[in-house]
Amino acid sequence: MGSRTSSSAVAIIPCNDLDAAERWWNELGFSRPLDQGYDDYRMLADGKGAEVHLQTAVEGWVVPGRNPFGIYLYTPRVDELAAVAGDRILGPTKAPEHKSWGMYEFALNGPDDLLVRIGWPSRSQA
Repeated sequence: MGSRTSSSAVAIIPCNDLDAAERWWNELGFSRPLDQGYDDYRMLADGKGAEVHLQTAVEGWVVPGRNPFGIYLYTPRVDELAAVAGDRILGPTKAPEHKSWGMYEFALNGPDDLLVRIGWPSRSQA
């Protein structure tokens, strides 16, 4: 994923179906290099600095409907990704909202019921 000049953290997400999870993340603009041929570990990036790694879950570890994992994607592309997500956005408004904690965000139900929040500081807070 290129040379690094600063620290970063990358979530390693356990998945029951790596192919389905990778396709889900592809819709949000994440992809892996064509030469990455690992079967049970996938390193995806959005080309704008965000990365997620997908790993095959140990059988029985990730139970959809009881998945304790979540990820927060900080990106200024909130509106763009909300347009991609459409009616899959959780909540009654189906759109990003300015939250009282200073974030403009929305949430999605990701692969294996992973909570995925996508947000950026509200303009009034930025």
